Amino acid sequence: MSWTNSKPAAVIFDMDGVLVDSNPFHLQKWVDLLTKHHIPFKPEELPGQVLGHRNDTAFRYFFGPNLNAAQRHELSEELEATFRRVFKPHVKPLPGLRKLIEECYGAGVPMAVASSAMRKNVEFVVDGLGFRRYFRCLVTGDEVTRPKPDPEIYLRTARTLGADPAACAAFEDSFVGIEAAKRAGMKCVAIASTFPAEALREQTHADLIIPGFEGMTLPSVQRLFEAHTNPPEKTGRT
Repeated sequence: MSWTNSKPAAVIFDMDGVLVDSNPFHLQKWVDLLTKHHIPFKPEELPGQVLGHRNDTAFRYFFGPNLNAAQRHELSEELEATFRRVFKPHVKPLPGLRKLIEECYGAGVPMAVASSAMRKNVEFVVDGLGFRRYFRCLVTGDEVTRPKPDPEIYLRTARTLGADPAACAAFEDSFVGIEAAKRAGMKCVAIASTFPAEALREQTHADLIIPGFEGMTLPSVQRLFEAHTNPPEKTGRT
């Protein structure tokens, strides 16, 4: 089957929790930073407050609205330099991801990364995986005005690829990321790598929820577009 004129027009990946299992390291960097600065937090609430969000959103929440741009930049550089140093030995793709990416690449389906992370982190991970050649573009949190759940990053990525957002499929793991992709009009596959599948079913409009990439193929992605008049599939494999 030729994919030249069929959906998906593009496949777009979030990074943390989708390309790599990095979120435990992101949580720890926030624990360390908040503890260092004597900022109170509730460990059980921290994942929802920081994962999938751009750093400046979390800084405003924890440090208040009076941080200036220079202070936010300094905190972010400190936070992410620590993350890259600690995570470097652990950079590897989620199981099954490489096979899907190589299948899409071989079929000529454009791919991109749309991540709230800073560009330094995105390039660090993509190059660490050896995936740079597969992606037409990397769109990062540094390049958008409005962070997820605003759809800006996904609309910008689709525009860069020259693709209709409604013909694109996105892979996400966070509540704000799934909302951003759906608000952009895209099909969204939720990976239950960061939050439980049950919570994703109850709290998102993901078109498909899966535990990981094992068994996920390009035809599986294409099938998301076949029954476009049906309600979103919220069960998937668990």
